Amino acid sequence: RYEPTWDSLDARPLPTWFDEAKFGIFIHWGVFSVPSFGSEWFWWYWQKEKRAPYVKFMEANYPPAFTYEDFGPLFTAEFFDPNQWADTLKASGAKYVVLTSKHHEGFTLWGSKYSWNWNAVDLGPRRDLVAELATSVRNRTDLHFGLYHSLFEWFNPLFLEDATNVFKTRKFPTTKSLPELYEIVTKYQPEVIWSDGDGNAPDSYWNSTDFLAWLYNDSPVRDTVVTNDRWGAGSMCRHGGFFTCTDRYNPGHLLPHKWENCMTIDKRSWGYRRNAQLDDYLTIEDLVKQLVETVSCGGNLLMNIGPTHDGRIAVIFEERLRQVGAWLKVNGEAIYGTKPWRAQNDTVTPDLWYTFSPKEGKVNAIFFNWPVSGTLELGEPQAKLGETQVQLIGYKELLKWVALGEKGMIIALPQLTPKQLPCQWGWTLQLTNIN
Repeated sequence: RYEPTWDSLDARPLPTWFDEAKFGIFIHWGVFSVPSFGSEWFWWYWQKEKRAPYVKFMEANYPPAFTYEDFGPLFTAEFFDPNQWADTLKASGAKYVVLTSKHHEGFTLWGSKYSWNWNAVDLGPRRDLVAELATSVRNRTDLHFGLYHSLFEWFNPLFLEDATNVFKTRKFPTTKSLPELYEIVTKYQPEVIWSDGDGNAPDSYWNSTDFLAWLYNDSPVRDTVVTNDRWGAGSMCRHGGFFTCTDRYNPGHLLPHKWENCMTIDKRSWGYRRNAQLDDYLTIEDLVKQLVETVSCGGNLLMNIGPTHDGRIAVIFEERLRQVGAWLKVNGEAIYGTKPWRAQNDTVTPDLWYTFSPKEGKVNAIFFNWPVSGTLELGEPQAKLGETQVQLIGYKELLKWVALGEKGMIIALPQLTPKQLPCQWGWTLQLTNIN
């Protein structure tokens, strides 16, 4: 059994499914999807920081007495079709999904008995959005279902009172935040608990170690659940399950601890923005590169989309998800279930990354630029004459190669027309019998 101490909790091995999955989808959805302007931090930037674009936006479009709470009934979700969402998630090739059950605004996407009249069942859609998506994902896909939950809430009077008392009182976690966490785990049995938003309070204020000990020892998901590292000020990148360290974290080198790169397709926001321009969205080339780099350095990629207030996954997000899925259909064996190789990227050819498939004993070399010369030089692998074989995933015949001294090889790529290429945006060479 795990003790409620970091020493004990940090010693828990991460359930193997998480490292093998490599790729998940993050979904930021809530009342902030109604103004869908600027950022999911809309309430904070408008009311607390009083940032000019937000203040002007409200003055131009809403009556003077309009409050953030008035956005609640306008979060309608009339086009939310959980089956369609599940099918799109499946088509992306992702192996898990993490939905914001509650962001820093405090609005819960399930009918929480601890969030009276500020939840999706009492207000707005009048539906349990968490339950509906969980059911569809489990019925129609093999994705692991996970939930994001914000510990703190910007404007909750109980939290503000505790903060004024320098967190010597604990009214907010005991009556709101912790009961919600136990509630979502028992009710929806998520296999990822993605905690966030410590409000500068220590983990002792949040009672995080007690919650995690219960989660790992006695909860209905004790054997399969994974958690992140955001459990109180100072715990990020130090304690918990996998490390997130910062948003959009992509170190570019191997880390000794399992980590996750959570990032957004919209470069500027996690929530939906009606005013986003085309070049605010990462291209499919950008996304495939991020995925490959992240996996090659031992991380998972958690790619975020922001649905609209009426429950649609905007067409550009759907297209990106389906494109990544199309790429993974061909190259998935170089991603799923792989381990980092001894070299993460190549020393000679830039933008070429390696992964290792332990079951097959294959080294995967993933490259993004098809060379004009028709040959590709690899500086890292040590090839063996008469033994090493090179294959392009999605192409039947073996490729010819020559070794370069102690280390390195030159590979002759097949002459293919664009139509004959096995996929777009990046290709994988599989090397067997490499020293």
